[in-house]
Amino acid sequence: MSLDSYVSLGRSGLRVSSLALGTMTFGEDWGWGASPEVSADIMSAYLDHGGNFIDTSNGYTSGHAEKIVGDYLAARPELRDRLVLGSKFFINLHPGDPNGGGAGRKGIIAQLDASLRRLRTDYLDIYWLNNYDPYWLDNYQPAIPLEETLRTLDDLVAAGKIRYIGISNLPGWKVAEASLLAEMKNWEPVIAMQMEYSLLERTGEAEIIPAARAFGVGVVPWGALKNGFLSGKYSSSRPIPADGGRAGMLGLPQPRHYPIIDTLNEVADAAGVSSATMAMAWVQQRPGVTATLIGARTVEQLETNIRALDLVLTDDQRKALDDVSATPFAVPASANANAPMLQFGGMSVDGTRWPMHPAHDDSAHR
Repeated sequence: MSLDSYVSLGRSGLRVSSLALGTMTFGEDWGWGASPEVSADIMSAYLDHGGNFIDTSNGYTSGHAEKIVGDYLAARPELRDRLVLGSKFFINLHPGDPNGGGAGRKGIIAQLDASLRRLRTDYLDIYWLNNYDPYWLDNYQPAIPLEETLRTLDDLVAAGKIRYIGISNLPGWKVAEASLLAEMKNWEPVIAMQMEYSLLERTGEAEIIPAARAFGVGVVPWGALKNGFLSGKYSSSRPIPADGGRAGMLGLPQPRHYPIIDTLNEVADAAGVSSATMAMAWVQQRPGVTATLIGARTVEQLETNIRALDLVLTDDQRKALDDVSATPFAVPASANANAPMLQFGGMSVDGTRWPMHPAHDDSAHR
């Protein structure tokens, strides 16, 4: 398979590559990303392989990632209409402004306009709601109604500013609620959802993926290498240094993760491929998955991820990985309790840490 073997995204006519290029690594603002020049090389390599699905967010390096993508496409205007370009909204880039982010009408429109300026385009192919307001935020004040969010997005489709609607990091019941609301109100449907999914994070198999499949919503996993834990660089005998700058932001593997990491390394070595390629192939070949988000800080890392398309897991390889990574689905766990930017339900509208609901905190299960 290659990146130009396109698939339908959910129940829609939008055709995308089975690996989407994520841009969270674009920009050095967080201390570990790719420079604009290297980011441009990564995009060129992805497109040269036939890829057409680029994913970004207003929150990635505080908007710099969007600007890098926008500058790249502005220099190559013939590419824009050939690509499926998506961005996300929710994170507030304007501290102190209660409407600067979030999922309300005023905030959505302002965020979209800012993203379009940075991306130097007049429309997005898909616009992703990148979280939601849980009921326990802000001293149990009412959350922004999902009806307001979806109606605003429906209006933006009608205005031609976005083509399709996606959701990201929502629980299964919110996937169902959004799908049913759109159907009942005759609004534009949600066609796809992003969720964390890897050998180290399989809790989405309990409800999120079944909900998506039931409502015809395409599944686009992120975090297939779990912050690099599954890249092959680490094992129980080569743990991640606790004092590293990256560890301070992304967290450390939990003790229960190392048997999975070790098994992945063994299976990959026996197959003659990298652990990263094997981990990516496992995710891409899971039931319900449409396209997998890949991230890279170098062209070499991108090539390693793309090689996953040529790897078909054997029954024995799949069983070994499935068995060692099996989870009871007790809670939507996060390996990164100290990493609010990447934790499920961990970033508020104004950029501060949300108080973790007990059902969403796995600290008691370590």
